[in-house]
Amino acid sequence: MAVNPNIRCLLVLGCAVFCAGQTPEVASHDTQPTFTTRSNLVLVRVVVRDKQGRVNGTLQKEDFQLFDKGKPQAISKFSVEQSAGHKVTAPVSESPLEKSPGELAPPVAPDRYIAYVFDDLHLSFGDLAQARTAAERHLTESLTATSRAAIYTTSGHPLLDFTDDIAKLKDTLLRIQPGSTPTIISTGCPSISYYQADLIRNKNDPMALQAAALDAIGCAHLTDMNSAQAMAQSEASRVVALGEQDSRISLRVLNDVVRRISAMPGQRSVVVVSPGFLVLDQRFDELEMIDRAIRANVTISSLDARGLYALVPGGDASQSGGSIGSSVLRMQYQTDSANAEGDVLGELADGTGGTWVHNTNDLAGGFKRIAAAPEYYYVLGFSPQNLKFDGSYHNLKVTLKNPTGLSLQARRGYFAPKHEVDAAQEAKREIEETLFSRDEWHDIPVELHTQFFKSSDVAAKLSILARIDVRQLRFRKADGRNVDTLTVVAAVFDRNGNYISAVEKTVDMHLRDESLAGKLSSGITVRSAFDVAPGSYFVRIVVRDAEGQKMAALNGGVEIP
Repeated sequence: MAVNPNIRCLLVLGCAVFCAGQTPEVASHDTQPTFTTRSNLVLVRVVVRDKQGRVNGTLQKEDFQLFDKGKPQAISKFSVEQSAGHKVTAPVSESPLEKSPGELAPPVAPDRYIAYVFDDLHLSFGDLAQARTAAERHLTESLTATSRAAIYTTSGHPLLDFTDDIAKLKDTLLRIQPGSTPTIISTGCPSISYYQADLIRNKNDPMALQAAALDAIGCAHLTDMNSAQAMAQSEASRVVALGEQDSRISLRVLNDVVRRISAMPGQRSVVVVSPGFLVLDQRFDELEMIDRAIRANVTISSLDARGLYALVPGGDASQSGGSIGSSVLRMQYQTDSANAEGDVLGELADGTGGTWVHNTNDLAGGFKRIAAAPEYYYVLGFSPQNLKFDGSYHNLKVTLKNPTGLSLQARRGYFAPKHEVDAAQEAKREIEETLFSRDEWHDIPVELHTQFFKSSDVAAKLSILARIDVRQLRFRKADGRNVDTLTVVAAVFDRNGNYISAVEKTVDMHLRDESLAGKLSSGITVRSAFDVAPGSYFVRIVVRDAEGQKMAALNGGVEIP
């Protein structure tokens, strides 16, 4: 998030602001900061369904049990979240200070964003064609006035950012073609998958090597097992290199999409349309992406575009030779590979509270299921005891104390951080994540107002005002003054919810008792100004105080004719 440099000010009387020449002195704190996004707080999103598949939103913290590496953990954070979009509720241009002439009603805010990611690097032509047809029908039927959709591909071409233009969405869908890098199964001799190659090259699996060597004997007409094994190992090294590159590309694209949609102010869903792929040596990157999605309230759902998938008995007739035994082994490893590829799609969905649709040819119905986020989900948070900052993998398990008739999905694990994260940096991240959500917070009494002034037909000055009741803050006493620091961030988004600009201000307060009780009774007003063109805009204010670590976040909108 690119913001203006911090402006440090000292507030002393009423709403007047006096900029000091130096930063006020702040004494050390005895208490440890507790940010909800600190690095050792592990968040687990859980979706609970009954036997009919209906989402349950009535459970309490006491109903859950959480285990880290098999050890029970104390759940320190618990919330029940509802996926319904948040509406603009803040008043618009109604400040009693002044009122802009010729005001128009604020625009209707988009509150739902869906990013469709088509894995064209792995999809076959037939599967992609069916998925495009189903997606076109789905978008025609489901896109509403408050929804925005974007289309991305793992190849990078074509792509379309968030829009409500159905014609552009359909045109982009039609331009998606299978990529030049299909699922990694070598066409050399022997023909082995990335999954089997990894077993040979990285895990020293003798059975996988034996199966590949038998294939090499058949396709290369060899008689010497040592030569066959050498050929298999060489081909495995080549396939592993290709597979690792393939995995990095797929995860990088998904990670970029999660980052992009995290900047959208509303309900956020990512839909992955893919036959599946492997992340054998990129597990840390995968779980880090899941963690980022959870913190940003992004739901990832996946649609296995293969439909009802089955391998050809005896193997593909286009693959050369080999004995019956080698064909059976080849089919077994291809089956294991296909299952592992699909499991990645399932893990992305389970880890973020999404839906995994697989083993069905009803792709249209699948799109309908996965585009809708679950009505309710639970967020469990815990701080692992004696956590070692060693980057090790931790298995997670969430259960219900009384699971009768209920099933749940939750993330399966996480990697411990490799080092502690600076608390100040975590506070900045907390503010940024709050800014790009649509949630409203009222821990601090704040009013949001907007004003604008048109200097010409193509230029205007937009002001966002945050009026803060500082009497409700938790001040710290120092040298007879009431001390606290406010961080105020104002941001402007366009009609599609795309981020335009933000201004961040830091307000340091050293207030006398009489100022706090009397002259500041009407609060303080922090003004942020933006140069914009006429049009529809959504605005957002986030306020955080350092001493009480409380937050306020408000939404607003303005129409500049």
